[in-house]
Amino acid sequence: MTIQAIEVGGKKIGPGAPCFLIAEIGINHNGDVELAKKLIDLAADSGCDAVKFQKRTVDVVYTAEELARPRPSPFGETNGDLKRGLEFGEAEYRQIDAYCRQKGILWFASPWDVASVDFLEKFDPPCHKIASACLTDKELLHRIRQTGRPVLLSTGMSSLEEVEKAVKLLEGSPLVLMHTTSTYPSADNELNLAVIETLRNHFNLPVGYSGHEVSAMPSVMAVVGFDACCVERHITVDRAMWGSDQAASLEPRGMELIANYIRLWPTVKGSPEKRCLESEKPVRAKLRRFFNVDEEPPRK
Repeated sequence: MTIQAIEVGGKKIGPGAPCFLIAEIGINHNGDVELAKKLIDLAADSGCDAVKFQKRTVDVVYTAEELARPRPSPFGETNGDLKRGLEFGEAEYRQIDAYCRQKGILWFASPWDVASVDFLEKFDPPCHKIASACLTDKELLHRIRQTGRPVLLSTGMSSLEEVEKAVKLLEGSPLVLMHTTSTYPSADNELNLAVIETLRNHFNLPVGYSGHEVSAMPSVMAVVGFDACCVERHITVDRAMWGSDQAASLEPRGMELIANYIRLWPTVKGSPEKRCLESEKPVRAKLRRFFNVDEEPPRK
């Protein structure tokens, strides 16, 4: 059975389509909408198709004990201060929505709870992303399926059996699986890019790659070596900036690098037909000594 591409915001993801490139802003905006806009600029200037955020209802996703845990940050002394400080509300997302439209780039988010799905639905997103941490959240997956929107499902820290159950729960949704390793940053020997092929063969679905490694090239390798249809990378203006995801993110030059190489790949891959190119014919006429392998060399 042929794998079918899906459509997200007027763009195809899957066989026959250019690699769909996502810049994950996540929480790297550090609660500052102006920094979020700079990251949107970075993504748009690099040629990305979309930016992605994360959305949580803090008091639902975290227990009272977790929120009360001491954790000094620029926002206060507890984990709750941090989580609330990083969470954008409707006013900020209205600005993000308008800014992305102005820049001509798609945006969506990973909702971590049902209320966050309902919140994001107000913005008519092109798709929903399911974070690896939420792959086993039956209630969340059911609500996302109800929206009828395309879904990108990250599969980090999961067994094949757990992915099977999630895919079944999302039955009927246009679906792309995203291979990922949920360590921040990921070591090269943990990336296991060959799993992209395993997932594609097992589920007969488009498969992409969400990278958390420090370097840029494994994301390119996922496309060149394993035909990943979609690549997602965290972005930052500076890896040394405060924030838990900054070290696993790409700075502007890194994002530009993977975008350029991923976009270049279909061109250099070219055609499988072996022939003498038109551009080679003048060179052939000038440099080739014999024009037939059976031709005898000239006598002296």
